[in-house]
Amino acid sequence: MNRPTTGKSKKLSAPSFDDLPEAIRETDVASPKSQRPARWVVAAAAIVSLVGLILGIRALQNSSPIVAVPPNALASPSPNSDRILGHYSYTEAPEKELESVSADGGIKLRQPAARAYTAMVAAAQADGVSIAVLSGYRSIKEQEGVFFEVKQERSQSVTDRANVSAPPGHSEHHTGYAIDIGDGNVPATNLSPEFENTAAFKWLETNATKYNFELSFPKNNIQGVTYEPWHWRFVGDRTSLETFFKARGK
Repeated sequence: MNRPTTGKSKKLSAPSFDDLPEAIRETDVASPKSQRPARWVVAAAAIVSLVGLILGIRALQNSSPIVAVPPNALASPSPNSDRILGHYSYTEAPEKELESVSADGGIKLRQPAARAYTAMVAAAQADGVSIAVLSGYRSIKEQEGVFFEVKQERSQSVTDRANVSAPPGHSEHHTGYAIDIGDGNVPATNLSPEFENTAAFKWLETNATKYNFELSFPKNNIQGVTYEPWHWRFVGDRTSLETFFKARGK
């Protein structure tokens, strides 16, 4: 005998895959779970990104700091606009600032250079060395004769002459700070490369800087001027320093 049914319905289980209609079974529908990458994939990607960030920061810390470079910083020092054949332009020293450094009074230097030169000569004499002054301040007019007349006498080209003498307006002698020096005991070496073998030159090499004199045209100088062991210049005060180093754009 069948028992009467009660109001309670029997709990139905979810249909299995085989229970679905064939049309639905054959439809390729990805489940929500299959649309997301696995958690381990996400974690691995995060770790790789973090490691890359750390390595990038360390690389920046170990690298040289980035410094802003002015547009013209890498260019060569700008040459003086009045430069001719390797020589820089200079103005003439005021006559009132000149002082004699020769016995006859004909050779002069600016006062600071003259006093330093006089002290240097006395020190050399004390060491048994004879220093002779050959030339000092030279006007632009005088330089015209030194350059053009000698050039003509020697049948030199302008370039050849400029290797050994500055064109007018471009000689350090105009400044009153430059001086040509010889050895009083060996006059045959005056204005010659052989001067470097004299006692006077060797003394100057050791002691000239004590009196703020330096060789203007050493061997392989940047101006391309022929080596002149006899030509020295005074750089012992602000005016002389600016005169020579502003002229070459440094």
